[in-house]
Amino acid sequence: MKQVFQYEAAVNALLFVLSELGGKSDMHKLCKILYFADQRHLSLYGRSITGDTYIAMQYGPVPSNVDDILKAVRGDSFFSGYIEELKDKLTFDNRYIIRALSEPDLDELSKTDLKCLSYAVKLCRNMNFGELTEFSHGLAWSNTARDRAISVKDILREAGDEEEYVEFIAGKIRLQSSLA
Repeated sequence: MKQVFQYEAAVNALLFVLSELGGKSDMHKLCKILYFADQRHLSLYGRSITGDTYIAMQYGPVPSNVDDILKAVRGDSFFSGYIEELKDKLTFDNRYIIRALSEPDLDELSKTDLKCLSYAVKLCRNMNFGELTEFSHGLAWSNTARDRAISVKDILREAGDEEEYVEFIAGKIRLQSSLA
């Protein structure tokens, strides 16, 4: 079951989070903030903000498509389709610190998207690398083999949702992905 990636929402979510963090952040913190924002939005509103697939990496969940975008901007990815249109939006100060070069287009994010992104920024803002890693190693990450996709069902279970709701949202996502 794969969600439909929302490129514009994801890029603007990154820009919004960076603006909330003073204009720059490390990739690890950005990925964890997006994970917790997507998890909360999925739990409360039945859809994620980015539609990204989270991979259970060594240091916690990583949004697959966003990771590809960031690596392309950094210049160390074969996937370079986004570089031209993002060169005025994002840049790297070094290998891990990314900086926003523009403001987010808030028309690409709903009020609930912004609410969940702000929640996740507040949740993660003051955590260091080790704390964020440990905090993101919850049920969904633990139930997934390393370097494999984390199931939406486990993301919702980790959020504390009841099984009936978990199955309902999983069915909704299956339907949406079959129509995409």
